[in-house]
Amino acid sequence: MPGWSYATVWSGIAEEVPERDAIVCGKRRVSWGEFADRARRLATHLFDAGVRPGDKVAVDVTNRSEYLETLFAAWLIGAVPANVNYRYVADEVRYVLDNSDARALVHDPAFAAVAREAIAAMPEDRRPVAVLETGTAYEAALAAGAATGAWAEREPDGDDLLFLYTGGTTGMPKGVMWRNDDLYRALWQMARPGAEPPDPIAAARVGKRTGTALPACPLMHGTGLFIALSTLAGAGTVVLIEQTGLDPQLLWSEVERNDVAVLTIVGDVFARPLLDALDAEPDRWSLTCLRAITSSGVTWSPEVKAGLLRHLPHATLIDSLGASEGMMSRTASRSDSEIKPARFAVNDRVRVLDEHTGREVVAGSGDIGMVAVTGPIPLGYYKDEAKTAATFRVVDGGRYSIPGDYATVEADGTIQLLGRGSACINTGGEKVYPEEVELLLREHPGVFDCLVVGVPDERFGEIVVALVVPTARAGADEDALATWCRGRLSGYKRPKRFLLVDTLDRSAAGKADYTKLRARAESLVASVET
Repeated sequence: MPGWSYATVWSGIAEEVPERDAIVCGKRRVSWGEFADRARRLATHLFDAGVRPGDKVAVDVTNRSEYLETLFAAWLIGAVPANVNYRYVADEVRYVLDNSDARALVHDPAFAAVAREAIAAMPEDRRPVAVLETGTAYEAALAAGAATGAWAEREPDGDDLLFLYTGGTTGMPKGVMWRNDDLYRALWQMARPGAEPPDPIAAARVGKRTGTALPACPLMHGTGLFIALSTLAGAGTVVLIEQTGLDPQLLWSEVERNDVAVLTIVGDVFARPLLDALDAEPDRWSLTCLRAITSSGVTWSPEVKAGLLRHLPHATLIDSLGASEGMMSRTASRSDSEIKPARFAVNDRVRVLDEHTGREVVAGSGDIGMVAVTGPIPLGYYKDEAKTAATFRVVDGGRYSIPGDYATVEADGTIQLLGRGSACINTGGEKVYPEEVELLLREHPGVFDCLVVGVPDERFGEIVVALVVPTARAGADEDALATWCRGRLSGYKRPKRFLLVDTLDRSAAGKADYTKLRARAESLVASVET
């Protein structure tokens, strides 16, 4: 096999264990044999409509089997799947379709009106040649499509691409270009640095499997998609919840019903409601099947981890350090060890580099640098050479991905994350990294969620402002939060204002739109001052 190819691996697994469940979504169970057959028939439909190797296939679908079937079909052809955020309005969808040069679009019925409006706004020669709606039309297309076709004359290979469009909270979405081979190896090496993946088809032949995983976050984002790809690459089963938004009771019920071994979430945004459900009904679910909960992308505070481990003492809680631009490292917490904020180790793949000189930050120096990862990383951003050059750099002869996370290196060689550079606050000439302040605030029992931003100020340039969602059980007020920070943070880091709000309007993947929240904080501060 010329590099790892998901289509080749999945086809081989389907031949070895056709009756095993590949995908479970509600009452629907899709076996490995059905998964491969449906993908092949979809490939025929798309190919007959004009989709060819290298063409882009946009996917505007919630967490259901059709999402993964479309990826499989596109890779069988040699086409490039590209994610579309299902929360986007028409102009945002149009942008992704145009920027990705999409030749096909697969979307859910709920997004039909937005899709039509987006396509109508495009020049005729730029519109997708194939638009397929999941449900009746999708099933009819599969029924009419043959399980093989001209597309089968080409063998999938490791150079086949995936486009992963980032959220665009600091600008327009960017299409991260992952080769199959690089992504496959990067996901494997997250827990096994430097190790090459074994043959999954041979493993399936003797009955091995990765188990069952449930991505609670959307497949349209890297955190959810990556766990699904990893699970299927190990001949496992992916459990999906089609309903958008987090329903903690439904999620725990699906974990129990399907013997889920690995649950993937996005930090406290998911973990706090899940913990509240367990606290409210500690005897409702039997969750001994759950071996691990993994999280990436948003802070997962120690007190919430400790709470989950009280209910799940047998489970391991895993923090992953990574981004759409590269998988870096991970660290684990268990009930028999002290629960601390996540720390990630510098190693052969992960370094902290000075932003200006590119030199490695010395452990224990207190200097601030940017987290960089080497090894299997993306090719760059689609049609954006400037941003590609800024993020993917050559350092000491090696190519690194530097997505923009600032950090220091402790004396013991572990990385302390400080947050994205785009969110950094400059107040009176001092830099404040929001994640450090947010982590402290989340330790307060009255804080359910929070986000720290900089608001323009005549004297200091910016002042530190915290937007806080109080807990329902023990709310917090501005004086209490100010007292909490006093003595725990340097004066310049302490928020000058604590704004209590009902919601931070995070995305389905737990991401915050810093641009909108800065504007919201600025407006709230101005209204109080006047």
